[in-house]
Amino acid sequence: MEPIRFDTKIAVLLRDDLPTWQRLNVTAFLVSGIAAMHPETIGEPYEDADGTPYLPMFRQPVLVFEGSKEFMATAHARVLSREIPHSVFTQDLFATGNDRDNRAAVRAVEQAELDLVGLALFGPKNAVDKALKGAKMHH
Repeated sequence: MEPIRFDTKIAVLLRDDLPTWQRLNVTAFLVSGIAAMHPETIGEPYEDADGTPYLPMFRQPVLVFEGSKEFMATAHARVLSREIPHSVFTQDLFATGNDRDNRAAVRAVEQAELDLVGLALFGPKNAVDKALKGAKMHH
């Protein structure tokens, strides 16, 4: 069987100074927006040999990168200029406790002033690669 190749990419960029629990939390929140707005990224439901059903997941890998606070701003500018669908997570969202307050926290800050700690992107592979050029794979 030939390996499955994708002409799109799902990528997450995390600020490199976040504690582990925040990196995990931010990643989970960010990719949920991709799944919601791009249902074609979701594969078929899973089932084990006993017939137990499981929820579907992304049909392709999610690559996770990291960068400095300055790189986050650079990458965000690239994402905006290339009009790549993306989600954002700002430092302010760690202090909120619900979706309404999350949206209000982002809405309260001008785009250039957002204190970004995470971005998730979905788009053509080459556009995502260019937007994240210089980012390191998360380890």
